Amino acid sequence: MNMWKNQDDIDNILTAIQNDLREQVSEMRRKSPGFQPRLAIVQVGGREDSNVYIRMKLKAAENIGILAEHIKLPRDLNQTELLTKINSLNDSPFVHGIIVQMPLDCTENIDAHLVTDAVSPQKDVDGLNTQNEGRVALGDMSGFVPCTPAGCVELIKQTGVTIAGKTAVVLGRSKIVGTPVAELLKWENATVTVCHSKTKNLSEITKTADILVVAIGKPELVRGSWIKPGAVVIDCGINPIPDSTKSSGQRLVGDVAYSEATQVAAHVTPVPGGVGPMTVAMLMRNTVLAARRQLERFTAPVWPLQTLRLNTLTPVPSDIVIARSQKPKHISQLAEEIGLYPNEVSQYGNTKAKISLSVLDRLRDQKGGKYIVVAGITPTPLGEGKSTTLLGLVQALGAHRGRNAFACMRQPSQGPTFGVKGGAAGGGYSQVIPMEDFNLHLTGDIHAVTAANNLLAAQMDARIFHELTQKDGPLYDRLVPKIKGVRKFSAIQLRRLKRLGINKTDPDALTPEERTKFARLNIDTTKIMWNRVVDLNDRYLRKITIGQSPTEKGFTRETSFDISVASEIMAVLALGKDVDDIKERLANMVVALDKSGNPVNADDLGVTGALMVLLKDAFEPTLMQTLEGTPVLVHTGPFANIAHGCSSILADKIAMKLAREDGYVATEAGFGSDIGMEKFFDIKCRASGDTPHCAVIVSTVRALKMHGGGPTVSPGQPLHEVYLQENLELLNKGLCNLGKHISNGNKFGVPVVVAINRHASDSEAELRAVQQYAERQGAFAAVACAHWARGGAGALQLADAVVAACARPPAFRYLYPLELPLRDKIQTIATEMYGAGAVEYTDDVLEKMKTFTERGYDKLAICMAKTSNSLTGDPAIKGAPTGFPLRVNDIFVSVGAGFIVPMVGEISKMPGLPTRPSIYDIDLDTKTGEIQGLF
Repeated sequence: MNMWKNQDDIDNILTAIQNDLREQVSEMRRKSPGFQPRLAIVQVGGREDSNVYIRMKLKAAENIGILAEHIKLPRDLNQTELLTKINSLNDSPFVHGIIVQMPLDCTENIDAHLVTDAVSPQKDVDGLNTQNEGRVALGDMSGFVPCTPAGCVELIKQTGVTIAGKTAVVLGRSKIVGTPVAELLKWENATVTVCHSKTKNLSEITKTADILVVAIGKPELVRGSWIKPGAVVIDCGINPIPDSTKSSGQRLVGDVAYSEATQVAAHVTPVPGGVGPMTVAMLMRNTVLAARRQLERFTAPVWPLQTLRLNTLTPVPSDIVIARSQKPKHISQLAEEIGLYPNEVSQYGNTKAKISLSVLDRLRDQKGGKYIVVAGITPTPLGEGKSTTLLGLVQALGAHRGRNAFACMRQPSQGPTFGVKGGAAGGGYSQVIPMEDFNLHLTGDIHAVTAANNLLAAQMDARIFHELTQKDGPLYDRLVPKIKGVRKFSAIQLRRLKRLGINKTDPDALTPEERTKFARLNIDTTKIMWNRVVDLNDRYLRKITIGQSPTEKGFTRETSFDISVASEIMAVLALGKDVDDIKERLANMVVALDKSGNPVNADDLGVTGALMVLLKDAFEPTLMQTLEGTPVLVHTGPFANIAHGCSSILADKIAMKLAREDGYVATEAGFGSDIGMEKFFDIKCRASGDTPHCAVIVSTVRALKMHGGGPTVSPGQPLHEVYLQENLELLNKGLCNLGKHISNGNKFGVPVVVAINRHASDSEAELRAVQQYAERQGAFAAVACAHWARGGAGALQLADAVVAACARPPAFRYLYPLELPLRDKIQTIATEMYGAGAVEYTDDVLEKMKTFTERGYDKLAICMAKTSNSLTGDPAIKGAPTGFPLRVNDIFVSVGAGFIVPMVGEISKMPGLPTRPSIYDIDLDTKTGEIQGLF
């Protein structure tokens, strides 16, 4: 069947190709409304013939719906600058195809081959990267086929001639046309001969060709007598020759004498109008293909995740031995597997990387995955394996059930790491690796929080000192100095003027009264709420005196240090929805009251911008991996008994976008449902607007026996034998604690799955008793898990239960509305979450609550600071008592974080080291560089 004979026929073929590509683009945009294929055309210099070709490509792209950008670079560009530009396009998630217009019109010596190879093979829509050319040579068409050779083969196929079995002759062996077109014809099962300048008896060879492709660059070299009758002739040449009849004095001809060839051949492509337009069409086809591949990659329901095999041993070795026995994947590989682009990943070595918040903008139209919170029952001081269970769950979902699954975790503080509790990387065969990195400095976020917190403290004390030692005029002049004869307010100072109601921008225009009002914060040193912090346990910093140097002129005051993770800045990072939200929250942090009782915030001290700069890298979560190669996002680390105890909103949002609609994101909430989970629901979810689908409550037989009246459990001390032997009576007495936590979860309208973290000493009867009790108390499911000993394989039933729970329609609700009076919100939490009766307040607390209400702070969420070791305010009381009084000893507000903190019982924001901390066991092997004894 003869599909084309003349230019009109070829034009019709081109139109059909364009229509098909236009429909493909429309289909992609229907699937993802914000998506548009994008082609970058890089041109060095400004050759007119190149400009003509580029205009053709731009017009074709516009016609199809491709956004084509013409990037013009100067002729004096050097090779490094060109490669840098290409690399930036390679990294951009918004560019799908890249071509570098050849020849380069440059004054510098630039290696064209190096340039074409610099284009990412995944974006090389010209098909000139060596990898793509190599694939073609091997018959692998999974990359991009060079456009002109692809166009030649397309034209041959459109004649209706079967290529297989035919004799094909290719004149020319250039990298761009001759060699690849010969390879394509070979893989179409033609018998191919390649001729070149050294070939003898050229015309005799061409006469044998059923298919003749000419790309030799010599005008009208091939005469009609060279052509086999009925052959298909594809003319790739385009050559100017003199022609006095043309206004330009020349005309374009091919490498084939067209008028002669048409008398012999069945099909001859015209020049111009044949191969050239088809080459552009193939470029468009490759660009659409590149865009479709990216869209499919980022919308596929399952990641192409390469998991890591576990070689489990019995008995289970120590955590550090297990962690070091597994070689992590390179973090760039994991990032690519889960759908991240190189420019969204800042590597910190080979095993961890910061993830850019720009991911959220790129994936703004992507529906998020199912949202799971993992909390616990009231724990023993040893912990019940909440982090271990979280990791076992995502390993089961991701490595065994083939689901996209993320774990989102807090960064551990170095206080517990060097104290008693140790690290927080999970345990056994359910861990984050490398565990040393995770438990120590990681990517420095806690240090950034420490620096920012202490800068604010330093600025506050310095401002108090300068106000005490200077009169109004000099103070104002120093705050708004003349620089090179010009005096102006900074942006943050203008914000303070606006808050003060002073609508002036000229520093010299303020009245003396306005200058005093602006310059003096008048901080009441007895009403300072901001402490310095350090990320260590140090009991001797719980109360200190500062300002004792003679240079401070006797202006001393008592203060204290908190541990860094108790800083409000940490809570702000964890609760901010984006960078602007974080900045606003930082600005609003109240550090003190002035002598009139008005709040003084970070913006009044002029420090907001500086805090943002110190925290810039800490805005981004850190990507790590589990022992089985599934992804983990680590970000922020607020304490749960002091702050809200959850990892960041930003990490969760990024994870949900990357996990996609059918994926799962499991995030932790500190301690039990009464503390971390309640704050997760009422503080974090309220701030983020995200809806949780399931709550996992981690329980152990050991903890339930303790709640049933078992002996005290102490870190570093051997467990009493009742915890190591079957004791159903003791267990049954303690089950009430689990029942209370299940009830707590159900009050938020989410299905509760109980994960019974199995220990080797647990009997089947004990596990069965816990499971049956949990289900009677309203748990969606209760599952005994062996993830500590077996990794994800030990949590498969848990994973299945979570998947089933998440399939239920969401019915999530908050425990209280923010509009409730302050006392009513506290009472609701105390009654519903703890089982308390009346809530008692000191007179000082009542006075503060009155002040908070007057200032509108009563509409903030509540963040109860309470012991994690009991449902009550007394850590010694176990089980699930009811009707007990709950006494609020103190209360403070974290305006930036967005919550009020009632203090129940004795809660210290600075832990101390025990008699024998973990420090004694920690060392560095100077020969191998390995850390010893950390866990």
